[in-house]
Amino acid sequence: MKAMLGMTAAVGLLLAAAPAMALEVREQATIKAPIEQVWKQIAPFCAISDWHPAVEGCTLRKTGDRQERDIALKGGGALQERLTGLSAAKHRLRYTLLTGPLPVKNYKSTIRLSAVDAHTTRITWSSRFQASGASDADARKTIAGIYTRGFDGLRKRLESGQ
Repeated sequence: MKAMLGMTAAVGLLLAAAPAMALEVREQATIKAPIEQVWKQIAPFCAISDWHPAVEGCTLRKTGDRQERDIALKGGGALQERLTGLSAAKHRLRYTLLTGPLPVKNYKSTIRLSAVDAHTTRITWSSRFQASGASDADARKTIAGIYTRGFDGLRKRLESGQ
């Protein structure tokens, strides 16, 4: 009995020490524009200020050989993000959040484009992170909302010819 209690306590300690499980968000949308036209909006790391409705401005900076961006949010607040991968051949951009008011930590994100046909592009924006200062559901909802607002901004910019 003593051995069983000791084992139960050890398992409990291991579970308590285990890192929180990563959450995932993945949103998709189609944009009525050719993939190369959409890529021209996504690929420049600070171009997010041209199409995301929540972004007031963006300043690009180099830290060593890495690109980082400081994003000023409309209504106040700021994010700092680091570009971790860019592939024109795969139409993929990867980045990580360094600081900001989002209810997440260990945030890593990917934006990937794929051609539906010659005039339509599918955009997939996905991430893995841990909730921080919010419930898992609220953190997921916040991130999903950022992505869908970004899709709306891209549609407005590309489909209206702005």
